[in-house]
Amino acid sequence: MQLKELASQLLICKLVGDETTEITGIATDSRQVRRGDLFVCVLGFVSDGHDYASVAIGKGAAALVTERRLDLDIPQIIVRDSRHAMAVFSAHVYQYPSRNMKVIGITGTNGKTTTSYLVEHILRDQGYRTGLMGTISARVGSQIIPMERTTMEASALQDTFRRMADEGTDYCIMEVSSHALDLGRVKGIRFRSGVFTNLSQDHLDYHETMDKYEAAKGLLFSRLGNEFSPLPEYKQYAILNADDPASERLAQLTAAEVITYGVKQECAVKASHVKITAKGTEFEVESFAGTMPMRMNLVGLFNVYNALAAVSVCLAEGLTLAQVRDSLASMPGVDGRMEVVDEGQDFLVLVDYAHTPDGLSNALESIREFAAGRIRCVFGCGGDRDRTKRPLMGRVAAALSNDLYVTSDNPRTEEPEAILHDIVPGIEEAGLSREQYRLVTERREAIQKAIEEAGPDDVVLIAGKGHETYQDIGGVKHDFDDRLVARAALRSLKR
Repeated sequence: MQLKELASQLLICKLVGDETTEITGIATDSRQVRRGDLFVCVLGFVSDGHDYASVAIGKGAAALVTERRLDLDIPQIIVRDSRHAMAVFSAHVYQYPSRNMKVIGITGTNGKTTTSYLVEHILRDQGYRTGLMGTISARVGSQIIPMERTTMEASALQDTFRRMADEGTDYCIMEVSSHALDLGRVKGIRFRSGVFTNLSQDHLDYHETMDKYEAAKGLLFSRLGNEFSPLPEYKQYAILNADDPASERLAQLTAAEVITYGVKQECAVKASHVKITAKGTEFEVESFAGTMPMRMNLVGLFNVYNALAAVSVCLAEGLTLAQVRDSLASMPGVDGRMEVVDEGQDFLVLVDYAHTPDGLSNALESIREFAAGRIRCVFGCGGDRDRTKRPLMGRVAAALSNDLYVTSDNPRTEEPEAILHDIVPGIEEAGLSREQYRLVTERREAIQKAIEEAGPDDVVLIAGKGHETYQDIGGVKHDFDDRLVARAALRSLKR
């Protein structure tokens, strides 16, 4: 594709240099540039892409997108907003691939990954070809792609959609982060449905206030379109959690048909008669498509909400409640989401990704539904992130656990001990005695202690990292998997 064709996609831009230059791809990371790529100079959080233009040229970049003319002998498209231009150009280079499938976008503080896996599992059971993008990984056909962030940059997203379209994908189910919405990464994607799980405190190091955080989430629903169609394949849906107050405001932002789900409020898809055990959850769904009892292997009321969101998506896609019920019952679980680590011990060990006050509360409240013994919680908070949630995490853990092991999560460039001490005021505010909590800087040691001290019928919750297979200390990623560490600790008990 020639550079002038790309430039023609924007009314206001300036093309400098050879307009017939051929472009074969788009990149924003100078380390990943391939010969023939258009390198987009993006202003990042800690660096400016304009400073890496020479590196990109050395790797074979054929042209640049810039916000100011650079003194480099290479064609440049000069634009007002390089992020917006990247989204526009990426969609065009990869031939608008989201039009060739139905894209289900899922946003919210907690539950995005589990909901996406549930939707994908149910649709795949019905014979649809599915793709997945999210926190754990992306999947295109049989290929698994590791993810560095929940939602890719626009160029990588459109490239991945293109590969999905070429594979004949019917549905792509993707997690849509607030960062991605705010930074315009998902501009240009045609969403079939937008799903909202919930809103609670997180990412305030970036968004600064809850109002701004909510506004970022709202962009998904405002972008669902402003037109109606009599053709079923062109209809769009906003699927909202009726029990979260933010849903009323999100509903005002969209022209799409709203489908609500929940447990407490009146809604289109509602769960009742919820029964939670250590081995799964049962509930009844009352919906616009009928009423039916459901059972799933996933544990907790928060997973009932995730399931209801998935049920709502699938009913909107024309599946029956019976089809959804059968698929839901066969879903084994999601990596690092209330995942059981079992070595034949007489107590329960769970690993969960809960890393927000609300997420940790949900996990512990669910455990309290069935725990016969003491609840032992291993948790910490990430470094270089929202510090205000640290005492909140401590307060939640102290209120809902019997014993706490406060430890490192991903300290990144912060001192691990300083993060632990930021958590303590919340624990003390909740009234937990000093004998009931430990500050254990080394995460491996904290997990070992919790398991060694667990008695029959206790529940050990290892929270915060879930599926992650590394620990970021001082900006260096070290191999670390809570599940493997817990398994090794359990095996050591038998020696």
